[in-house]
Amino acid sequence: MADQTLTDRVALLRVGSLFSGYGGLDLAVEEVFNARTIWFSEINEPVARIFSHHWPEAPNLGDITAIDWRTVPPVDILCGGFLCQDVSTVGKMAGLKPGTRSGLWAHMAAAIDALQPDWVVIENVRGLLSAPAIRANFEGVHDEQRNIANAAPDGATPRDMERDPWHLGETTARPLRVAGAVLGDLADLRYDAQWIGLPASAVGAPHPRYRVFILAHRTVSHSTGIRRSSRGRELATGESTPRHDCAQPPDHRPCLARPEWVPRFRGVREPVEVDRGILRRWGRYAVPVTYWTQIIGRPAPAPAILTDATGPRPAPAFVEWLMGLPSGWVTDARHELTTNSQITALGNGVVPRQAVSAISSLLNTWLEEHRPRSSDRAVNPYQAVVDRTGVETGVAGS
Repeated sequence: MADQTLTDRVALLRVGSLFSGYGGLDLAVEEVFNARTIWFSEINEPVARIFSHHWPEAPNLGDITAIDWRTVPPVDILCGGFLCQDVSTVGKMAGLKPGTRSGLWAHMAAAIDALQPDWVVIENVRGLLSAPAIRANFEGVHDEQRNIANAAPDGATPRDMERDPWHLGETTARPLRVAGAVLGDLADLRYDAQWIGLPASAVGAPHPRYRVFILAHRTVSHSTGIRRSSRGRELATGESTPRHDCAQPPDHRPCLARPEWVPRFRGVREPVEVDRGILRRWGRYAVPVTYWTQIIGRPAPAPAILTDATGPRPAPAFVEWLMGLPSGWVTDARHELTTNSQITALGNGVVPRQAVSAISSLLNTWLEEHRPRSSDRAVNPYQAVVDRTGVETGVAGS
């Protein structure tokens, strides 16, 4: 899309990006919704340089906790993966509560409330389904009742939370999972939401990297993003102020051609021929490496860096390949990132092809539910969404 004219861009849905990282989720959202990212929020300065390089016209709003949403241009889609360290199964599982990094979800919810986008796309780790969410105390509920081990007389734990579908954590004395809290907050904000869990291996990647994706749609009649074109819509007069980690002015940063950013998915069940050279190099990993090579269209680089001081270390270029990103997306020397910074950025990122598959599946479900029946006389948003996004059941992600 970067090679389109400004006139062509006016018709695209507008995306706002939070916790942006290197932009893996944005690539997927832009492809599925036929959209463009107009601003982003990333506090990590080295990682922000990557995003700014690939989206030179999008200002960085900086720290999400300091943004005045009244000054931010409106968007049709808000996407983001709030920090996951406290809900990751490899972390401390501190959960979603004030004072934790994953507690930044409250600021994303505030952004949703203020901006009222038509669509919200959320990505996070598997721990979203099991880590606890701690809510404010209700009157008469004490802190000791919030301990998971003593949360209920029967000793409820994260494994048996919400066994009764009619009592999804209404009281703080019984624990609520992070996913339940997020979905509940979206419902309070009047969004219909659905979620899906998907491993990266489901789209052919040679690693599992399980992720949870949530797609929410605003439940307001005559939703602007689907009932009329955005051609006549104007951006807000207030402009957001780029904050401390906006990398550099956008007037001279080159862009890659968008159509090549997310390679087309060829399917993982096609026969794969593994030649002897690949078999010798990769051994038992030869088949999955060959699958992924065919899907993303480029061979795997060397998997490790050998140093006398530390021994073998993962090569950032190889991790970049594992994520299905174009060569140099994160590792380009122009970003001036250290090896550690590159690995950190890649480790916290999203596999774009995985996100495309998940979001398309969720959108297909929504479209199918809103497909007009032959007896319906009222205007239905189904065809408008298909016209705008090009997505239709059985087509998206193919």
